[in-house]
This record gives sequence, C-alpha cells and structure tokens, in this order.
Amino acid sequence: MSVYSIKDLEHLSGIKAHTIRIWEQRYQLFSPERTPTNIRYYNDDDLKLILSIATLKNQGMKISKIVAMPRDLIQQEVHKISEGDKSEEDQISGLTLAMVDLDESVFSSILNETIELMGFEKAMMNVIYPFMKKIGILWMTNAINPAQEHFITHLVRQKLIAATDKANVNVEGPLYLLFLPEGELHELGLLFANYVLRSRGIRTVFFGQTVPLEALEEVYHKLHPQCIMTALTTAPESIEVQKYVDRLGNKFKDCTIYITGSRVVGQDISISQNMQILNQFEDLFELAPKAHLKA
Repeated sequence: MSVYSIKDLEHLSGIKAHTIRIWEQRYQLFSPERTPTNIRYYNDDDLKLILSIATLKNQGMKISKIVAMPRDLIQQEVHKISEGDKSEEDQISGLTLAMVDLDESVFSSILNETIELMGFEKAMMNVIYPFMKKIGILWMTNAINPAQEHFITHLVRQKLIAATDKANVNVEGPLYLLFLPEGELHELGLLFANYVLRSRGIRTVFFGQTVPLEALEEVYHKLHPQCIMTALTTAPESIEVQKYVDRLGNKFKDCTIYITGSRVVGQDISISQNMQILNQFEDLFELAPKAHLKA
C-alpha cells in the first residue's frame, strides 16, 4: 500500500492541506499514522476518501453533509456522478481512484468516455496530461508504487499509439526524428508530440526510449531530417544537462532541434541558434500546422 503526505493529498484532491487538517480535527475524517519524527502520513483509503469528498464538493455538496454520510453512501454518490456529466476535475479524480485500485476496467472506461466527449487531442490536454503530471510528481517523490505508475502509463500509451496509427501523413513532407536520451524512460510526452505531428500530416520517425547520440547520428545522416525533437525529464543527470545539450547542438547543426522536459524548461540552460525549448505543449501546436496531404 502506498503512503502519502498531507501535501500529496492536497496535490491530488485540490483541497488545501490546512483545510484537510481542520476537517481531520473537526470531523475525525482520518486517523493518520505518524513517522518517528511525528509527521503524519496517509494510506490509499485516506486518499480515496479525500478524492470522493472533493468530487462531491465540486457538485455543491457541503462538507458537513458529506461527513455525516456512511462511507458506502459517499461511494454511491460518487458513482452516480461518474455515470453523469463530469467536470474535468471529476474525471481526473476518477482516474486517480482507478489508479489507486489498479482497476483497469474503470480507468479505461473513464479514458474512453473522456476521449469520446472531448475528442482525443482535447482529452489529452485537459484531462490526461494534467493527471499524468500530478502522478509524475508523486512518482518522483516515491509517494506512489511504481506498479501504479506503470499501470496507467501502459494504458495511456496504448491509446496514444492507437490514435497515432490512424493518422495520414504527407510522405513527401518534412521529416521529424523523435527520441529520448540514454536513461530516459518517460516517453508519454514524446508519444503525444508524435501524435500531434502525425495528426497534422507531418512525417515522423519515433525512436522512443534511451537512444545513444551516436546511434541517432548514424540515422540522422541516412534520413536527413529537417527537425529533431527530444525530452529531458529524468535523464541525463542535472549536472550533465548543459553538456548534453551542447553535444546535441554540435552534432546536428543542419536541422532544427526542439527540446522540452523538466531538465531544461525553466532552467538556466544555454542553447545554440538551431535549438528551441518548448515550455509547454501549446508550443507544439504552433510549430506543427497541418501539412498538405497528398491524395
């Protein structure tokens, strides 16, 4: 079972830690365990309860009414909401609950409903990406079990690949190479970038995880791409990022290089003239207008 700090509960539910503490004292909502240094920590059941409370509050229900309800009735009310029209916050909460329970059926159902309601791209931007961003932070702080992270990554990855396979591209248009550095395993962001490019008719070659620069260089000279795209999230090590970016710019001077990820966004990184940092996914939409498709 995973353990969560009160800040983790705040991060996932949107309810301030101060408010959670007040509710804990006033309504005896939780009985958190404590570390040897007297810091509270919470379990999966506590997380599910606070997510359920957040969902009901988003529907206008008062906290005093919610806490007076038996736990099974709270879950019934949340289930009713899940069967009707849901806000983006409710959809994210539903995905989080399914992740905690490792419930593939519920997770896939919410995912499919969201995509059907919004369309694939909007669902990714407004629900899936914010959800994955929250979960990614918890994963990096060891708040969730790696099995939970792999569970959701696998399901979202399947959706991205299936949607990408449906795209038609201009085979005579510019070519993008997409890859992740050696040691980098978090590919969902780059998979989404691949989808965005191909859905606009742009040719791509997706190399995926942990690609050595020497191997990429060999392919580069064979395919002559106009653009290269990569994401630095957990690799290389922070102290090696500037050196890696410099090598990237020097090896591939004849094309445009787009880089993103927490290792470079908002960091004091120097880039060469042929490089551009994508600070957010919206930047991707601007650089990838629809290509002219051949009949």
